Amino acid sequence: MFILELTYIAPLERIEAAHPEHVAWLDSNYESGVFIASGPKDPRDGAVIVAVGVDRTQIEDITRSDPYSVAGLAEYTVTNFLAMRTSPALEEYRHQPPPR
Repeated sequence: MFILELTYIAPLERIEAAHPEHVAWLDSNYESGVFIASGPKDPRDGAVIVAVGVDRTQIEDITRSDPYSVAGLAEYTVTNFLAMRTSPALEEYRHQPPPR
């Protein structure tokens, strides 16, 4: 599981102008099953995305394809973590350690 933190590095007017393309990019990653949650930070200086099912290299490639990244509007921090506990709704994403 990955936490993708976007930090806006451009004025919100430029972020808003690119928002439709960013939403289409989000939609495609939801459809492929990679993204399971996303939304803006409060205060609105960026956003957070929760991603699953791929390795770090693929996640970094995905973040570079975000229209915000392509246009130089946002930077990403990628954090990989092992979800050892989850709510029942997220149980399928829980980390399964190898058998001992």
